[in-house]
Amino acid sequence: MEGEILLHACCAPCSSAIVEWLLHNGLRPVIFYYNPNIWPRNEYDIRKNESKRHAESLGLRWIDGDYDHEAWLHGVCGLEQEPERGRRCELCFRLRLTEAAREAQRQHLRFFTTTLASSRWKSLEQIERAGKAAENDVPGTVFWAQNWRKGGLYERRNQLLKEYDFYNQQYCGCEFSLRKDTFNS
Repeated sequence: MEGEILLHACCAPCSSAIVEWLLHNGLRPVIFYYNPNIWPRNEYDIRKNESKRHAESLGLRWIDGDYDHEAWLHGVCGLEQEPERGRRCELCFRLRLTEAAREAQRQHLRFFTTTLASSRWKSLEQIERAGKAAENDVPGTVFWAQNWRKGGLYERRNQLLKEYDFYNQQYCGCEFSLRKDTFNS
């Protein structure tokens, strides 16, 4: 695989080591920031601005997906009480990765992948199923399922977090994953 690839990015810290790896291996990521799950809006804006700052510092294309939290809430309606790694998370991944596949198609990019697979808090199996479902829903796209936790990437992520002085969030993003004490500490 060579050339450009659409990288669905959840945040700058998670994407930093992946972007570095892709560039080192002859791939130029087009960063697609699409995360309507993130709440509150202020949190979303902070993460978005950090992602954009990172992409601009490297001269990479950065695409801002729409923030429609109400549509996302409608999409996961009925699954609010699901635990982390439950059905709500998998549906959230599918919604976001389907939009990433659509953006890849709009950008005339065949391959897309996601930084979601860098988080030790996420199920790689759920992410892969969601990516493959998105691939099936959007003709002409191919989901590149990759475990971005391996090969020292998680450790490199933590180094880059400090080097770039990134904002480092303390929860996944949605209000259902938010610990009650996150804003009180």
